[in-house]
Amino acid sequence: MRLSKASLTNHSNLRKVALENQSTMSKTTAVPSQVVQLSSSSESVVSEPPPQEAAAESSEGSQKSRPSTMQKQPNAPKQFHLGMFEIGRPLGKGKFGHVYLVRERSSGFICALKVMHKDEIKSNGVEKQVQREVEIQCNLRHPNILQLYGHIHDSKRIFLILELAKKGELYKHLRRERRFPEWQAAAYIAQMASALKFLHRKHVIHRDIKPENILVGVHGELKIADFGWSVHAPSNRRKTMCGTMDYLAPEIVNHYTYNTAVDLWSLGVLMYELLVNILCDQRSTLIL
Repeated sequence: MRLSKASLTNHSNLRKVALENQSTMSKTTAVPSQVVQLSSSSESVVSEPPPQEAAAESSEGSQKSRPSTMQKQPNAPKQFHLGMFEIGRPLGKGKFGHVYLVRERSSGFICALKVMHKDEIKSNGVEKQVQREVEIQCNLRHPNILQLYGHIHDSKRIFLILELAKKGELYKHLRRERRFPEWQAAAYIAQMASALKFLHRKHVIHRDIKPENILVGVHGELKIADFGWSVHAPSNRRKTMCGTMDYLAPEIVNHYTYNTAVDLWSLGVLMYELLVNILCDQRSTLIL
């Protein structure tokens, strides 16, 4: 079978077009080796930004994590003055003054105000004792130690702003109950031991542990209240003879050098008193 000249021409043209399409497809489907390498590690490329961007992101993150230097600073501690408080009923009477129930006017916070007269303090020669009491108690924070919030003074008086122990002295509870059951006495002694451990860790010797110097909080917890004979002794060695006779440790009575262990002796006397009902209505205080 012979083909015409026109058929041969068409056939050659079709073959030429087919060859061109094949070459075009081979060019478009060929992928450079560099692209293959990038595509095989596409996960690492996506998860790791370029060094410049990573550095910028890390710097932004660190700036977010660090507190801004333009943050609002806390307010300065409030300066106490007597006009801040509404004076209520008297709570008790101490050796050098009275204690009153007071309320802070702006917040309504209830606390106690101990008022001491400077003339009585000077006449009894206990200026250093009062100063030491304030310096020590204002730096103590423990649930079984009465907190001293601040102090004020004028020409005649010194005012101590104290935590309110609503149920009063342990001594009054002991006189009413005559003795405590073992479980209650054990709970009281455990609280006192915790407070004394805290004091001794700060090198503070109380030197006058007794029921009159222990208050009862609103939830029935004990709080050491009177730090008049306390002392801060970093060396844990003292020689001063002071305290209440019924609770004095043998080291003090015999004029030996003593340490924080004298508070533990007084704690033992207190435990015996809570359980056995040994009360001294008139206790003599030894001051030397």
